[in-house]
Amino acid sequence: MQLTRFTDLGLRTMMLLAAGEAEDRRVTTRSIAVGANASENHVAKAVARLADLGVVNTQRGRVGGLTLTAAGREASLGWLIRRLEGDREVIDCDGAHPCPLVSACRLRRALADAKEAFYRELDRHTIADLTRDAGLLLIHGPPLKGADPEPLPQPAERAPR
Repeated sequence: MQLTRFTDLGLRTMMLLAAGEAEDRRVTTRSIAVGANASENHVAKAVARLADLGVVNTQRGRVGGLTLTAAGREASLGWLIRRLEGDREVIDCDGAHPCPLVSACRLRRALADAKEAFYRELDRHTIADLTRDAGLLLIHGPPLKGADPEPLPQPAERAPR
């Protein structure tokens, strides 16, 4: 099973926020976008969804930024990914061209069971678990207290195709 880019950005956002708190640094949508090599627009959409879920607080303005809520620190990865991914089936048997085997096929049930096992395993872990004592380096954004803002790193250039 492969997670969407949206979910990937949501999880990275949560981890960067946890690391930012540990290092007492301000984290912004822009700093996450630079660090994740993603557009600010895509990160903003993920942040908006995380805020709707009640796991991230947002503050606009010059001294604004993003912070985890208490619920965000302790939310299980399974819960979070379910909300970011939606409850889609692993395969689409009924789509525009339904599978001719659908009436007797057991694959759909086996994949649904496997998906639930995947989520159950992720339910054992929280964002706090993933970032606790992990030594994550947050290079984006200035310290929250005291120091002058540091310039944001520029994204690495991509190699030509």
